[in-house]
Amino acid sequence: MANVVKKHSISSELAQKMVDEATAKARELGVAENVAILDDGGNLKAFGRMDGAPILSIQIAQNKAYTALFGVSTQDFFNFIKGDPSLLAGIPTLARVAAYGGGFPVKVDGEIVGAIGVSGAPTVQNDVDCARAALALVSDAAPTE
Repeated sequence: MANVVKKHSISSELAQKMVDEATAKARELGVAENVAILDDGGNLKAFGRMDGAPILSIQIAQNKAYTALFGVSTQDFFNFIKGDPSLLAGIPTLARVAAYGGGFPVKVDGEIVGAIGVSGAPTVQNDVDCARAALALVSDAAPTE
């Protein structure tokens, strides 16, 4: 078994609960969101599109989650690249990368088990608030900022 690595991944049950929690927060805020949960390999695990959520934001939500698999929120990722002109010019052109708020890794005991991306509301802060509501379901996944 020396050639096999053991890893953990988000369950479909938790992924769906996170979608439900994020959309409940969106309803509370009066916004329509697309919510994507990816597993640790970047594969779609659960997705929800509220009535009225923008079509283009479907892919954006998935891209935010994919970018969060780097291990930091998409806002922190942007803050990291914004000071380096070459990174700022190059990284956002990569497929599936979204360097703006609304994406967070889902970590359990320090291990990335998946990610959430939320997109569609009028403000990025709405996206962040909905994602944070979902992260509260995971014991140590809630961001500190």
